[in-house]
Amino acid sequence: MAAATTNHVKQQHDVVVVVVPLPAQGHLHAAIELSHRISSANIPVYYVSTAAHVRQAQSRAVGWDPLKTINLNFIDFPVTFEVPPPNPDASIKFPSHLVPVFNSSLQMREPVTDLVNKLASISRRVVVVHDFLTSWVVQDVPKIPNAECYCLHTLSAFHVFPHICDAARPLVPPEAEAVLKQLPSLDGCFSPELDEFAKKQIAAWVPGVGNIFSTSRVIEGLYIDLMEKMTGASGFKHWALGPFNPVNLEFDKKETRHYSLEWLDKQPASSVIFVSFGSTTSLSEDEIRELAIGLEASQQRFIWVLRDADKGDIFSGEVRKCQLPEGYEKRVSERGLVMRDWAPQLEILGHLSTGGFMSHCGWNSCMESITMGVPIAAWPMHSDQPKNALLITERLKTGIWVRKWEQRNEVIPAETVEKVVRTLIASPKGEEIKRNATALKEAVKLSVMEGGVTRKEMKSFVAHITR
Repeated sequence: MAAATTNHVKQQHDVVVVVVPLPAQGHLHAAIELSHRISSANIPVYYVSTAAHVRQAQSRAVGWDPLKTINLNFIDFPVTFEVPPPNPDASIKFPSHLVPVFNSSLQMREPVTDLVNKLASISRRVVVVHDFLTSWVVQDVPKIPNAECYCLHTLSAFHVFPHICDAARPLVPPEAEAVLKQLPSLDGCFSPELDEFAKKQIAAWVPGVGNIFSTSRVIEGLYIDLMEKMTGASGFKHWALGPFNPVNLEFDKKETRHYSLEWLDKQPASSVIFVSFGSTTSLSEDEIRELAIGLEASQQRFIWVLRDADKGDIFSGEVRKCQLPEGYEKRVSERGLVMRDWAPQLEILGHLSTGGFMSHCGWNSCMESITMGVPIAAWPMHSDQPKNALLITERLKTGIWVRKWEQRNEVIPAETVEKVVRTLIASPKGEEIKRNATALKEAVKLSVMEGGVTRKEMKSFVAHITR
């Protein structure tokens, strides 16, 4: 379905949904996957962003075609923004080069309000699902009588829980309390530019109807339950509607396969570590060199996605090519694959040859790793990642540390990388973590089947918004 404009909003519906993501990959991804789920319940959905970010979300959807999806409409607003390059040598790893894009989303307040008003005039109810960092855009929605807001959290419930329940936390089981006592400092998680943007969102906070989490109760049910105890009397709801990715992949039905998957076909089961630090991390030359040496010294098979962080517009301008030691790719060619383009991450994680994932622990990556049963070597870089890494390693026991948050200002030496890779891929400890990851994967699979807790949760959400 082609991109729409507000002039195309004419058809009458009982209930319609408007989804307002933050223009950054992890947020765009969660929002478009949720849009897909809602639209499949025969509810019209309007996904709104800038033209570049609507296109980005569409191009990176996994396992389905957004342009051929019934009930899913895309509206791109004419928003302008600067596109500075990433800075791999910044003292704080947060991608401050994306903040101009975040600030540009503030321009969407009036057009989004206009869209909701038009839909409200021809619908019984308009449901606005907004990112927790687009509150500014939707702050006028509560003034529309038949419109209501729901906040989409693209973060783990473990990350959000302390903020909601800090003042009067309900009783927490001892094993969970022990992990909460290890919560990392927020120092170094965000840049001053992001803090200023976040203050605007907090000031424009919308008292909506409920929270939607990109997680599953079989993974984080404890924290969802605790939040419900805190807010239940007010009627405020919490839904865990993830994972926002397929849990069953069908490799053999594809006519063409990515070259990385063909390379994996030739490797033994669970023998490859996948190394990727997401769409918002830029490694320095020193970090790249030590990581390269460590991977080579480990003598283990690997796929390394070596690419710079996304720019504000991924379709424009040149991209930095990260340098490796001379002759490196030739030396490791028999057991290592270095990729410099966008990787089919979920399919790589789902391949039988993949046995580990060295990751920044962005929440989408954590969820994909969990649903594919792949243990994580945790190397948090910024934002919510230090808390996610703590959840993975200390609570879920499906990963080990490469670097704890208090080491964030250190360049991790090659010896550490070598040791971690060997531990995860070729040691009894790695086998134990793999068993934990496999058990959690199976639980998630059951949850999305008929009668499973995630399937019930989605039905509950649809029933609520169509009530």
